[in-house]
Amino acid sequence: MTEAAPPYGVCELLGPGLCRILAPNPSAMTGQGTNTYLVGEGGLALIDPGPDDPRHLAAILAATGAGRRISHIFVTHAHRDHSGLAPALARATGAPVLAFGDAGAGRSALMRDLAAREGARGTEGTDEGFRPQLCLADGESVEGEGWRLTALHTPGHFGNHLCLRWGGQIFSGDHVMGWSTSVVAPPDGDMGAYMRSLARLGAAAAERLLPGHGAPVGNPAARIGELIAHRQSRARAIAVELARGPDDAASLAARIYRDTPAALMGAAALNVFAHLVEMTEENIAMPEGGIHLGTRFRLK
Repeated sequence: MTEAAPPYGVCELLGPGLCRILAPNPSAMTGQGTNTYLVGEGGLALIDPGPDDPRHLAAILAATGAGRRISHIFVTHAHRDHSGLAPALARATGAPVLAFGDAGAGRSALMRDLAAREGARGTEGTDEGFRPQLCLADGESVEGEGWRLTALHTPGHFGNHLCLRWGGQIFSGDHVMGWSTSVVAPPDGDMGAYMRSLARLGAAAAERLLPGHGAPVGNPAARIGELIAHRQSRARAIAVELARGPDDAASLAARIYRDTPAALMGAAALNVFAHLVEMTEENIAMPEGGIHLGTRFRLK
């Protein structure tokens, strides 16, 4: 779903006890910018501080005046457009930073090995130094003044990715957005985990999703169904190409993502690589040698 971009730095009311502040970091990967959410009326929960930008910090602090304060800072995942401002905001407010874990938390053994050998390849900037003060386990709830948030560990876009349930609504970070699909870029991204997390989020039966970028998603079941179908279609297209012979992710992406702008082809290749890794885990494809971005894969 698209919407007219609200003004940067304005505390926009989205419902009782909920406002959104749009960070001034528009790009091909972030859309209009990162959404920072404030939940509550007195002691506020803040979700996703956003990029390390003094303009956004000033806007957040201005929005919490008149008897309101930030009591908890939640980070959905350790990409810099979501977590970068967390240290400065914690210093300014005294509030603890909560997340599933550091930038390496939640990765599978295969992704840990890939990260150790090649480092992060994500297109959105991994916040390698991210360290929360408090780690949230899957299913753990945190309460404040008039709010209660429950952590749902949803790896896929990022190993430490959390969605946060707030009553009938879920803050979905970069896992589900209305305006775009999520980049799944190993080793931060994991396509098998992403698909399982989509199914889990669908089973949560939220009334509305509040994503990290773009407008609220008013029909979560339909949007999640679209995303699952899209990824399944990509996997079928990759299998068709591999039936013609072994190839690597970049070459496959060039043939499959024919209408994608050149600036986004790196992200497309990483998505294809994520599918190839998942297909290997499912015994559909196999690598010719060790698994890395330049590996040629073949159908089994």
